Amino acid sequence: MEPVTLTTARLVLSAPAEDDIDPITAGCQDPEVWRYTPVPFPYERHHAEEFVANTARWWDTGSDYVWSIHSPEAFAGMVGLHRVKGGEAEIGYWMSPGARGRGYLTEAARAVIDFAFAEPLKLERVEWRAVVGNVPSARSARTLGFRYEGLLRAGLASPRGRDDGWIAGLLAGDDRSPQPWPVLES
Repeated sequence: MEPVTLTTARLVLSAPAEDDIDPITAGCQDPEVWRYTPVPFPYERHHAEEFVANTARWWDTGSDYVWSIHSPEAFAGMVGLHRVKGGEAEIGYWMSPGARGRGYLTEAARAVIDFAFAEPLKLERVEWRAVVGNVPSARSARTLGFRYEGLLRAGLASPRGRDDGWIAGLLAGDDRSPQPWPVLES
């Protein structure tokens, strides 16, 4: 599939391009990004160059659909549908430190979820996973309507090793209003 650009009220989501390499590299220097995502550490410019090249191949094969998030001010972060197969995919995202707290993540992820459940993908399920303790990501997923489904013991692999993970799901027909999450109610 050719890359699809998504637009929201404030954002443009587009396939990662050469102009995104330096902002991706800068964003992946943030301890919160490498703590909670499977990016290499230390993250160097060549990692971003490889990532951008890979995203083009992933769009071609339909295995992953990844977007750079651009706000009116600047590059804001990344969002994608990963391991697309059999009517389902996993959503993943991270935001640059300067873009956090503005609602950009929820706005971008909502556009990606709409894309996932519409033609031509027509997915039946989008899954969310995060390292236990990634409360900001969990709050975003809950806001998007994901239902908390449980704990994956040593279920998430990254360059750091294996971490316990939280898992949640959203079905195409689900009400997307925020749902109660026991791990966020303390």
